[in-house]
Amino acid sequence: MAKLKFCISLLPLILISLTNTIQSATFTLTNQCDYPVWPGLLSGAGTPPLPTTGFPLQPSQSNSISIPTGWSGRMWGRTSCSTDLTTGRFTCLTGDCGSGTVECNGGGAAPPATLAEFTLNGANGLDFYDVSLVDGYNLPMVVVPQTASSGSNCNVTGCFVDLNKNCPSELCLTGSDESIACKSACEAFGDPRYCCSGVYSTPQTCGPTSYSEYFKAACPTAYSYAYDDGTSTFTCTAGDYVITFCPTPANSRKTTGAGQSAESSGSGSLAKASGVTLLAFILTLVWRL
Repeated sequence: MAKLKFCISLLPLILISLTNTIQSATFTLTNQCDYPVWPGLLSGAGTPPLPTTGFPLQPSQSNSISIPTGWSGRMWGRTSCSTDLTTGRFTCLTGDCGSGTVECNGGGAAPPATLAEFTLNGANGLDFYDVSLVDGYNLPMVVVPQTASSGSNCNVTGCFVDLNKNCPSELCLTGSDESIACKSACEAFGDPRYCCSGVYSTPQTCGPTSYSEYFKAACPTAYSYAYDDGTSTFTCTAGDYVITFCPTPANSRKTTGAGQSAESSGSGSLAKASGVTLLAFILTLVWRL
C-alpha cells in the first residue's frame, strides 16, 4: 500500500512534466541567405526563458529550438557582425542587441530590423504570430507554420523581397556605400504621425502613410505600421514553426508541413510519441500496483 501511495503521489508531477514536454513547440531557424546571419531571440516579460538568445547561422545552416509552452517573444536576424580583436566585443551593423556577445542576454534588436513575433497558447489556446516591419527592415524573413488547425488563420507570413535595394533614400541605413537596412519613417523622422504616438495614438487617428505603403506593397502579409492588424496577425493551434531568412517562395509553401525537413519533423514527432508512450507505461505500472 505504501508503495502504491508513493507512485500515486508522484503521478501529478510526472503528468505535469510530460504535458509540458508534449505541448512544447519546435522552432527551426534556417539561413538561406548567401551570407551569415546571427539570429537574436528575446522573451517577453513573465514568459519562460529560452535555451539560447543568439547564435550564428552560416548559409544553408539550420538550428532547431524547443520553445516552452506559453512563451511569447520575438526573433530576428543580425547581419554584418564581427568581433573586435582588441576589446573582444561582438557587434552587428543591423539588428544588434547591445550585449557585446553572440548571446543577446535580454537585449532587443536595434532598429531597423525585421521581426518575427509570437505568443504561444494565447486566447482560446491559439498561437498568435506575425512578421513586423514596424521597426524597419534589414533582411527578408518568413514564418511557416508546420501544423494545421481547423478554424484558425494558420498561414505563411513574412517578407520574401529585398527591400534594401529600392529603399527610399531618406530611410536608408548605409554601410560600405550600400543600403544594408531600411528604416521605418518613425525611426527616420521621429514624427508622431509616423510613430502612432501622441494625438496619433489610436487606430482612428493613425493610418497608413506613403512610407508604410512601400513596405505593405512589397510584403502584404507583414505589419507595415502599428495598427496594421487586420492583414498581418495569424493564428495556429499548438504549432511548430520554421523561421527562414532570405526565403524563396518554393521553400515556403502554404501547406502544412511543406518545407519542413525530415530531421526536424521526425525529431518533434519522436519526442511527442516518446512522451505519450512513457505516460501509458507509468499509468499501467501504477494500476498494476
